[in-house]
Amino acid sequence: MGLKWADVQEIAIQLADGRPEADPRYVNFVDLHRWVVSLPEFDDDPARGGEKVLEAIQAAWIEEAD
Repeated sequence: MGLKWADVQEIAIQLADGRPEADPRYVNFVDLHRWVVSLPEFDDDPARGGEKVLEAIQAAWIEEAD
């Protein structure tokens, strides 16, 4: 079973682990969307990754990075 947009916390963990050089507070949504859909386990419709879900992922990633 792959990652879906609803798996906000798991996506944030994978981004924190996979992109330690990135500061999630300053990642724009275009890059964030691209990074999420390129995660090896991601298996959802890229078009469903709207602003609300990206905001949730970014907030979870900021929490994970602290």
